[in-house]
Amino acid sequence: MHTVAIDPPGIEWLRVSPKYVTVRLVEWAIANLITVGLFSLPLLFVELGWWKWPPMWLAVTVPGAFLLLALWRLALIPRQVRAIGYAERDDDLLIRHGIFFQRTMVVPYGRMQYVDVAVGPVERVLGLCTVKLHTASARTHAHLPGLPAAEGARLREQLSARGEARLAGL
Repeated sequence: MHTVAIDPPGIEWLRVSPKYVTVRLVEWAIANLITVGLFSLPLLFVELGWWKWPPMWLAVTVPGAFLLLALWRLALIPRQVRAIGYAERDDDLLIRHGIFFQRTMVVPYGRMQYVDVAVGPVERVLGLCTVKLHTASARTHAHLPGLPAAEGARLREQLSARGEARLAGL
């Protein structure tokens, strides 16, 4: 993973599992089948003669535009997954993501209230999980998707132990 200007120097980033691409593809397929299908209904109704409006060009253009947007998002999924990374440091956890709009988040261990591990149906089949970090700040929405289940469990225990140690002042 290459570094960018917003990354702290000297960080060795760990990547999420490449299997997470499959999870994102399933999410993409479901969302876009529904969206393109709904926006194609006017085209179907015009073709069946049930509607006189919208004009045919509009009934074709709208779902076509959504389909092009969906295909562009599809092409970005593997690169977006490769851009997700994390690094454990002595006092905090770094999480980064994004290709166009990059973000590096620092979550101090002492601010963590609890660490949650979640698994969806596709993640379960692939042996993946998502680690969610909850802090005192409502603005912290730190989550790390696409981790192998064993790594997620290890990270949960490690972060919880470090958070408790920081809270106790050790």
